[in-house]
Amino acid sequence: MSKLLHTPQITSAVQAHRKSFSATILLLSKTRAPCLPLLSSLHAKSVPLLRTPPSLSRANLSFTRPSGFVAPAAHRRSFSARAFDDSAPATETQKPEQEQETQEEQESRAKKDGDYPSGEFEFEEFGAWKKFGVKLKMLVAFPWERVKKGSVLTMKLRGQISDQLKSRFSSGLSLPQICENFIKAAYDPRICGIYLHIDSLNCGWGKVEEIRRHILNFKKSGKFIVGYVPTCREKEYYLACACEELYAPPSAYFSLYGLTVQASFVRGLFDKVGIEPQVERIGKYKSAGDQLMRKSMSEENCEMLTTILDNIYGSWIDEVSSTKGKKREDIENFINEGVFQVERLKKEGFITDTRYDDEVITMLKGKLGVQMDKNLPLVDYRRYSRVRKWTLGLSGGKDLIAVIRASGAISRVKSPTSLPSSSGVIAEQIIEKIRVVRESKKFKAAIIRIDSPGGDALASDLMWREIRLLAESKPVIASMVDVAASGGYYMAMGTPTIVAESLTLTGSIGVVSGKLNLGNLYEKIGFNKEIISRGKYAELLAAEQRPFRPDEAELFAKMADNAYKMFRDKAAFSRSMPVDKMEEVAQGRVWTGNDAASLGLVDAIGGFSRAIAIAKEKANIPQTNKVTLVELSRPSPSLPEILSPDGRNIIRGARGRFVRKSNLDHDKRLSEFSLERKLRPVSRFRQKYTAASLGAAGAGQHDIRYRNARHCCPSSAKWSGLT
Repeated sequence: MSKLLHTPQITSAVQAHRKSFSATILLLSKTRAPCLPLLSSLHAKSVPLLRTPPSLSRANLSFTRPSGFVAPAAHRRSFSARAFDDSAPATETQKPEQEQETQEEQESRAKKDGDYPSGEFEFEEFGAWKKFGVKLKMLVAFPWERVKKGSVLTMKLRGQISDQLKSRFSSGLSLPQICENFIKAAYDPRICGIYLHIDSLNCGWGKVEEIRRHILNFKKSGKFIVGYVPTCREKEYYLACACEELYAPPSAYFSLYGLTVQASFVRGLFDKVGIEPQVERIGKYKSAGDQLMRKSMSEENCEMLTTILDNIYGSWIDEVSSTKGKKREDIENFINEGVFQVERLKKEGFITDTRYDDEVITMLKGKLGVQMDKNLPLVDYRRYSRVRKWTLGLSGGKDLIAVIRASGAISRVKSPTSLPSSSGVIAEQIIEKIRVVRESKKFKAAIIRIDSPGGDALASDLMWREIRLLAESKPVIASMVDVAASGGYYMAMGTPTIVAESLTLTGSIGVVSGKLNLGNLYEKIGFNKEIISRGKYAELLAAEQRPFRPDEAELFAKMADNAYKMFRDKAAFSRSMPVDKMEEVAQGRVWTGNDAASLGLVDAIGGFSRAIAIAKEKANIPQTNKVTLVELSRPSPSLPEILSPDGRNIIRGARGRFVRKSNLDHDKRLSEFSLERKLRPVSRFRQKYTAASLGAAGAGQHDIRYRNARHCCPSSAKWSGLT
């Protein structure tokens, strides 16, 4: 029986788990007639899950859909009998491993957040020789790396932002490339500043914190950064207020009204259509099954979501008030007034001025001394991402640190029906990368970058084991992004040191198991199903047309309880925490990064740069030394990406550059046929038609042949003086 560890992500409905059962039910409820084969194929099996409450959406944290059972495509039709080894109690299996914990790991657990290096960005001005070397590198740079001096970097932050690297054919934004562009632009002498467009964001608060940190770091270079927001809610403004100047059109949509949490419940719908959910929940805060079993929010779920909401709202108020130089009470009063007029925002100092995009461009021209009839030199995000750090003198040192990125829902193997470009954490692929790092002597340390709400428990456990083995040979740091809970936390707890953003969602150590009894629904629609079986519990996963028998329900509850105890005990062992204490912070509860750090689930608060600093410390690399990060999750373009509109535009642009270059070369060759008397053997074509080679033909025939050559040339402007 497949057991899934899953937790929500602060994201919009676009990033919601598309394979969630409850989302499917909602989709079917909107159609004219539910498809019976789809229902039976999705819900014929009972699916024990480890899952947290519903997903939190956008800046308002609203739940756009009820969350329910998540069944990856590879596990929908048949489930393995076990996700963990049930042959022995968890306490017995853990004893030998507990004795293997090293003294270094125990000392690492005892450290507090302040004991770790901060990894804070410090801008260092290049010396004369370094600047000269950078200029030489720019001279030999590839054509696509050349940027006009005095350019402005433009980046449009809109929609989904992935923590994975993107190929040049991939659409969408990549957090690593966004952050790298900020660093490159700070040191690039050709870049004068950044013009940042911020629109409706579809990512979690962890990514927003990382980008905001890089905006503040870029300002240390002394270059300007100007923001522009046509639509703005709390998450967008959290980023925008960090810019030096902030502009908005007079008709901009501002909705700074506060944050909300919403939860949807489908039990009433199930009762009407004849579906009976049978859910076994282990952990009083494990509320993923509540959307199926209940018609209202439980007290425990309300307590947990209220705490998360208070943490995010309080952090937003504190950061905005600190950035704008206002009192916390003033920010809260302004939000409670429900201000939407852009002029009022300008008057209160929340934005610099109201201007359209072209007016901001004109203002930047004046700031940079560009003539008004000339175009402002701009370089966009996609093009600037292709500029290598080596070109700017930012190449790393000889010490290598491996970076393994794990983003998306966790599954053990790649589904045969999934697209090549589909996202997700495939355990087989991650384990292969971990083993490469472990067996290689060139890597001094490794960073596991986790942005996963969870998934298959067996896959999580296999990766946890490989991470533990890697940690025995070299330092390993877990760096959390938006969410790393349930299966995501399972991976992270295999490392000696965990770094999380203050608003990362993590924890969620609990179990939800269940199946749907579709007997009444089948009776209403006239569908019948009969099963012939051998074995007392053979129908445990197959009989969705009837409820559990008492003995089946007892076995089902024992399986869920065993899965929870194994998860909890491994978490206690990994964090060097007594089981009783881990039980207090487990129970399926989701924590923000700040709370998780105070409870011992996380070691340090910070982003990727702090994880690098801690990895350098663990590997005995001086903090002043540079390191080279080796990305083991670098993607290759797939055929759908190449054939996508963005891919075709890139190919068309490259082809256009090739054609233009070919035409220029052709024109250059033809221009060598001048009638000057300085006859030099530049080419065999020209030599053929010189007056000397024509001999008795004379100059008249020579002119005629040049004239014919001119008419054959597609670009005849340069031949105007020949006739």
